[in-house]
Amino acid sequence: MSASAGASVRSPAPALYDCVVSHARTAPLRHSFRHRTYMWLVDLDRMPVLPRVLRPLARFDARDHFGGTAPSIRAGLDVYLAANGVSLDGGQVLMLAHARVFGYVFNPITVYWCHDRAGCLVCVVAEVHNTYGQRHCYLLQTDGAGRAEVAKDFYVSPFFPVDGSYRMRLPAPLERLDLTVQLRRGEASPFTATVRGTRRPATARHLLNAALRRPWSTAAVFAGIRRHGIRLILRGLPIQPRPPHRPQEGMK
Repeated sequence: MSASAGASVRSPAPALYDCVVSHARTAPLRHSFRHRTYMWLVDLDRMPVLPRVLRPLARFDARDHFGGTAPSIRAGLDVYLAANGVSLDGGQVLMLAHARVFGYVFNPITVYWCHDRAGCLVCVVAEVHNTYGQRHCYLLQTDGAGRAEVAKDFYVSPFFPVDGSYRMRLPAPLERLDLTVQLRRGEASPFTATVRGTRRPATARHLLNAALRRPWSTAAVFAGIRRHGIRLILRGLPIQPRPPHRPQEGMK
């Protein structure tokens, strides 16, 4: 069954997105921040091949996704989907993610738009990483606008327990990237994250410009999350206990 009403419009890949990531917390304390970064959109079966001199600026490694033991990111995704009863029959998968830069990467969220052979969107996978080295996938059946709601069952922020649900809006990016993840707890929405971006061709020139403007971009994302967490602790926000992490089927 398709995740949307019809065939999706395929995004040009590979591409770079110059992004602004925003986090807004409304309860129990108000706090927000924004940071700039850049992300890649790639076809998992046609990964970009960079000039040798630029390869330290962008590497996509299977160990950074899913169980971390598959021979490729696509193979890891297929194992995860098969464990959840989904087969793409070789259809196209577009991945939005940070690449490794000088050997380091941190991906708070990686999004996979999964199509069948006819080009119809079958599902969307949102792979979430926390700052404790753990990862978890949400398998989504989105509507025509890329929206879905799913129960929260992974510890991410140390200031929220593992309860409530996520309302996600994850339309496939074209010229613009426009993603939203909103935490719902009862009738309240205490946390919202957005990613907004503009597409650039994944040329050597654009990659070099992005890397010069945002050096160590994913390390900066990780450091920013830690820095704002410390600010919230200093403001008296209590830390919620972290439950034991249980790997999902297809993620071991």
